[in-house]
Amino acid sequence: MGSAVERTDKHVREYLIYRGFTSTLKQLDSDIKADKEKGFRVDRIIEQLQQLVQIFDLAGLKEYWLYLDRRLFCRLEDVYRSTVNKLRTSLYRYYVINTIQKGNLERTQEFFQRQALELQGQAEWRDWFILPFIPAPEQNPAFAPYFSRQWADTFLVSLHNFLSVLFQCMPQPVLLSFDAEVQKMTRLAEENEELRQVLFALQTESRDQKDGDGMVQHKLPLYVQNMDRLGDTELDLVSSQRAVSVTTTPSRNFFSTLLPQTKRIPMKAPPVTSGSSPNQAAVCRKDPSASQAAKFKEASQSKEVKAASSQSSFSESPSSQPQQTGNQSANQTNTRHKRIQEHEKERKELFSRPSPQTLESRGEDVDLTPAKNASGEPSDSFSREEGGLPVEQPFIKLSQEEYGEHHSSIMHCRVDSSGRRVASLDVDGVIKVWSFNPMMQTKATIMSKSPLLSLEWATKPDRLLLLGSGVGTVRLYDTEAKKNLYEMNIDETHPRILSLACSPSGSSFVCSAAALSRSGSADSVPRLPIPVSGQLLLWDTKTVKQQLQFSLEPEPVAINCTAFNHNGNLLVTGAADGVIRLFDMQRYESAMSWRAHDGEVYSVEFSYDENTVFSVGEDRKFIQWNIHRCGVKQSEQVLPQDATGPFVLSGYSGYKQVQVPRGRLFAFDSEGQHVLTCSSTGGLIYRLTNGEPALDRVLSLGGHKAPVVTVDWCSALDCGTCLTASMDGKIKLSTLLAQKS
Repeated sequence: MGSAVERTDKHVREYLIYRGFTSTLKQLDSDIKADKEKGFRVDRIIEQLQQLVQIFDLAGLKEYWLYLDRRLFCRLEDVYRSTVNKLRTSLYRYYVINTIQKGNLERTQEFFQRQALELQGQAEWRDWFILPFIPAPEQNPAFAPYFSRQWADTFLVSLHNFLSVLFQCMPQPVLLSFDAEVQKMTRLAEENEELRQVLFALQTESRDQKDGDGMVQHKLPLYVQNMDRLGDTELDLVSSQRAVSVTTTPSRNFFSTLLPQTKRIPMKAPPVTSGSSPNQAAVCRKDPSASQAAKFKEASQSKEVKAASSQSSFSESPSSQPQQTGNQSANQTNTRHKRIQEHEKERKELFSRPSPQTLESRGEDVDLTPAKNASGEPSDSFSREEGGLPVEQPFIKLSQEEYGEHHSSIMHCRVDSSGRRVASLDVDGVIKVWSFNPMMQTKATIMSKSPLLSLEWATKPDRLLLLGSGVGTVRLYDTEAKKNLYEMNIDETHPRILSLACSPSGSSFVCSAAALSRSGSADSVPRLPIPVSGQLLLWDTKTVKQQLQFSLEPEPVAINCTAFNHNGNLLVTGAADGVIRLFDMQRYESAMSWRAHDGEVYSVEFSYDENTVFSVGEDRKFIQWNIHRCGVKQSEQVLPQDATGPFVLSGYSGYKQVQVPRGRLFAFDSEGQHVLTCSSTGGLIYRLTNGEPALDRVLSLGGHKAPVVTVDWCSALDCGTCLTASMDGKIKLSTLLAQKS
């Protein structure tokens, strides 16, 4: 009830401010400050009584109890009167015991003098008048129990429970019941949204199943039915390879991935003849059993020739075909069975040698499709060095968990500096603070009335969260106390807080504020030829005041992304005009700037050695820049459309949801050698090659049914956690094991 009263008081304040009743508002604030019922907060009432006892204010204690009696206790039925009297007696005894324990005998004698007329006729106080004259009352058998901590705690808990039940049974006014109805409707709306998502998923599965059934039931033409479907044979062959590899040698393959590379026996590549081309040599290295596959192909072709000759013999006697239809089908069936048996023998010979590729499976299906790198070319799970030796995959995906507390598309998902908590924000303005170690658990839920556009963890202390809104405010939220510490008004002319970055020292943070788009909305969905105006501000975290405003040359423009280096001496920003700006945070001025992308810059990060800066822009380019040579590229790679956005989620009846990039689009591992990016089905991990191409795809995390819009990578020792958040509100946590060579 106490929380409902606080929310109602807040609503009443907003209404009075809206109506302009300032004098009434001042009177309300003064009445709330002097409220003896403490907003029906039982803990505050108990604290007030304890404070009066500790300062030996007997008159104040009696007055406060009489107020509670007139305001609350007198409305109870007569059967509860004895309980109220027992609580009052215990409160007075609690006061007397406290005066003796503190050694203030004057207050003890004062109590019995002032209360003598009231208490001398009560049987429960008859033996207490000798208490001031006993040398050691705590050792007296009659009074010893009252000096124990157990009796005091029992009394306070009993009083707390009595007041709690009393407040719950009191008839509530319409305003408080209205608040309860709003909370109920909010819960029902969340449940309806969750059920709608479940229904949408079931409808999708049902439609996919119907489409699959329709494909299975499709009748092939007669001439195709009589052909030997080599594709099915190859499919059976691959399936048997998967079954044999998983069932016969799972433990050997798994533990072999944990061994150092030097302890493995590399496979010998077949010798390259002088007349062979480089492409043929590469093919021989990739398929060590190519000769056996050739034998298998020749055997299949010979069988097809035999089958064709048998069919031609049947076609030579057309007059006898109607009579021999049953015999022909039986012969074809027998021929088919014989062919399958022969294929089975050849299949065993073909796969008798173990595959060099390590299967990393934990009860899941192993994807045998060759992975593709960033340029679209297929790449093996093992990349090869100059000597032709296999290099094992850098990560093993140990597990993948799902956090599904959000009911709309995710905008931001960030891990704090300690790696203990995650903060995620969706487009509905709901923020979830949760942990994943040792188990996934929601710590706090924040509901925002105004639209939120940015989110960032503070560094010191790491429990604080910065929240940027679309109405020109930044809130500092304590995730442990679950309350707002400060709310800062940035600028009315630039209400959209697009980016927040806290310095590593924790003493300040950078805030990017932008004006409204041409449409006047908080979200700049349409791309404008002229970037909107913006500001880059530095705020002090302790004083909660603005320190300075950075100069943005050649014109003030909206800053989309910001990032500090490890000591906070450098700040890199990416803007809507495609320019990257590097600021010196000791002089608070721009050190350099250069045109980086055709269109907006979506995300920027420092490299591991902080000699370069990586950026992703609207032109879908992933570029590495040298900060010691202004505007010089070290590498460049074009990413797929689903890695940079705008992200599109399609549904039934032409429904389409479009989301522009807001959160981090890429994240590095602890050593800065691998990068995690977005995709339509999950996160993709690439290796930084420092060559051409700049990225080499090594692992696909998968697990998503909707486009991934933001990622983060939390690394600790050899195990790291990759977070991928998608447009359906799902967040996947993929735990990786890094393999050290």
